[in-house]
Amino acid sequence: MRGRAALAAVAAAALAAGAACGGDDGDGGGADGDTSATTTTTAPSGPGATVPGSGARPLAEIELALEPVAEADAPTDLVANPRTGTALVAERAGRVRPLRDGALGEPVLDISDRVVTAVEQGLLGIEVSPDGSTLYVSYSLAPDGDTRVDAYALDGDAVDAGSRRELLAVEQPFPNHNGGDLAFGPDGYLYVGLGDGGSRGDPEGNGQDPHALLGSVLRIDPARAEGGRAYGIPPDNPFADGRDGAPEVWLHGVRNPWRFSFDPATGDLWIADVGQDAVEEIDLLPASEGAGRGANLGWDEMEGAQPYEGGSNPPGAVLPLLELHHDDGSCAVTGGVVYRGDGIPALEGAYLFTDYCDGRLRAVRAADGRVVEERTFDAAADELVAFGTDAAGEVYVLSLDGTIYRVIEA
Repeated sequence: MRGRAALAAVAAAALAAGAACGGDDGDGGGADGDTSATTTTTAPSGPGATVPGSGARPLAEIELALEPVAEADAPTDLVANPRTGTALVAERAGRVRPLRDGALGEPVLDISDRVVTAVEQGLLGIEVSPDGSTLYVSYSLAPDGDTRVDAYALDGDAVDAGSRRELLAVEQPFPNHNGGDLAFGPDGYLYVGLGDGGSRGDPEGNGQDPHALLGSVLRIDPARAEGGRAYGIPPDNPFADGRDGAPEVWLHGVRNPWRFSFDPATGDLWIADVGQDAVEEIDLLPASEGAGRGANLGWDEMEGAQPYEGGSNPPGAVLPLLELHHDDGSCAVTGGVVYRGDGIPALEGAYLFTDYCDGRLRAVRAADGRVVEERTFDAAADELVAFGTDAAGEVYVLSLDGTIYRVIEA
């Protein structure tokens, strides 16, 4: 991310802002700009992922609010344990705490002695296996900040701290653009988001190098070790044989996919990729087209749908579904989940997201690879860095200042 003026004041305390920041230098947009007029571009052809259900209403007819439910220490992620229904919250310093009945319990895991929190580093993401037996954590390893993804055995909500198994280790050249998100796909494999490694303009060229793990979303089988790795390579990965790219790489050409998610109803992959100086982007990879298998999202030849520093869109590269422009007050997009809960039927099928600097809750619906509705709501908060869902599919938004909000209908 870049150290925009709007983020500089919180850079030391901001990780995900970090994750979310747009720049490494320069004076970016503030939080008081009007971002209601966003620009859309054509995404890959194919069905959209946000087909609403029978209770859905036009976004223009819905009012949403952010309801505070708990306070944490710089929360960065929230996931549901499918076995117990408990929501687990990651805190940047290295703790994982259960959220029950609006209250945070004592940590079920504390790896703060292993985590560095400088710039955009820290405990960046957590995920629970579909059967609830394993907790996965993605963090910046002290003292150098290299990425580690570890696995821990879960018994209910209790974590066996002595069961730690290092799954993935990736060197990080800079303390920003490290990604950190984890998500299980509908295929049962673990997806790992990694930024381009940081600094400005991808100086190591990772985004356009499919052999690099940085600047990519990876797809691995965490339950099967093979080939000297602690994980397996799914046989249908686009570069599984290692000839044209790293076997782990699912897609590449991302700058910092700080938050990504799968639509639980369709399997479509949504990526909120943090921009450089001018554009934030939302990418939609429909399941019917492979959910991004082998896709190139353009960075660092492209920033959003615009050439970056004389670049041009690589052949076949995917252009974003939606752009947010820094001239309108955005600086660092925060994704993002498709709403599939029961509490707000009117919102069914809408992808919810925000921007770290602007802070207003936003929603978009898509069909046939294009935006058909978008809305910026009055509901807003500061330093919003992540979205998560509980076991019922209700949506929470996390602020790096400590507050955990639930999205409700106003």
